[in-house]
Amino acid sequence: MATKALNPFTDITPEVSQALDAGKPVVALESTIITHGMPYPDNSRMAADVEAIIAEEGAVPATIAIVDGRLKIGLTAAEREALAQVKGAMKLSRADLAFALSEGRTGGTTVAATMLAAHLAGIKVFATGGIGGVHKGAELSFDISADLEELGRTPVIVVSAGAKAILDIEKTLEVLETKGVPVIVHGSDVLPAFWSRQAIFNGAPVKAPLRLDSAEAIAKFQAARDAIGVVGGMLIANPIPAVSEIPAEIMGGHIREAISRATKNGVTGKAVTPYLLSEMLDITKGESLKANIALVENNARLAAKIAVALSAIK
Repeated sequence: MATKALNPFTDITPEVSQALDAGKPVVALESTIITHGMPYPDNSRMAADVEAIIAEEGAVPATIAIVDGRLKIGLTAAEREALAQVKGAMKLSRADLAFALSEGRTGGTTVAATMLAAHLAGIKVFATGGIGGVHKGAELSFDISADLEELGRTPVIVVSAGAKAILDIEKTLEVLETKGVPVIVHGSDVLPAFWSRQAIFNGAPVKAPLRLDSAEAIAKFQAARDAIGVVGGMLIANPIPAVSEIPAEIMGGHIREAISRATKNGVTGKAVTPYLLSEMLDITKGESLKANIALVENNARLAAKIAVALSAIK
């Protein structure tokens, strides 16, 4: 199995290992949403519910994290609960994943780190909330998420609600295009923006680069990419359910306020996204958290269906 490449650091749960060996569908899940994305106990309930949704759809969930210097491909219920309560967890990307292993640290894996670990384990589909991207003001700060680089080189399908709405969506799309990453909007002609079903730029909705309307069509597209040897990931932008969205015109003002607070308090680097998400929770009086949970669950369901469809093709 591919995870041997990371021994002696890797632990893979028997359920995930057996599913991969048998060619059954498996869906990877990130863990920064647990360690940095939501407060306790909401993060614990969300993580358990998302795993249950994936199982209901006929796939095996594999939450990925670093716990005491061990790369966990799949967590037990006890490990997941402990991670939800841990203090001082690292936020891990490709650059510091091995550092956490070598130093015996605990941390949540970002989109980039989860993609890397999933690929090493042979997992083809990964569900998250939103990807990182180009931060507003990046022309001065050069703050661009490693998630985009990982999408350009690691062959994993990432199901998200688009880039996080706190980012510069247009520039994020430009970088993804440069890196040859297909961006497919599921069931819509308009790009979603995390908490909102529509990303707005210069007063108009942002057009979907590509559109597909079913998990089967997405799996078929991936099979065609594999057949011609295309390297790299695929980004699925799955709009939040309409009943749970916060419209972009409302969120725009909230995001500006959160960014203003971050600038005033000198928040930079990896701390920016967790800080902004926390401030949004305060500014929206908890509504952003409800929307966040709804979109993660929605993405998990679609990811499981894609994994099942891929398994059927093979």
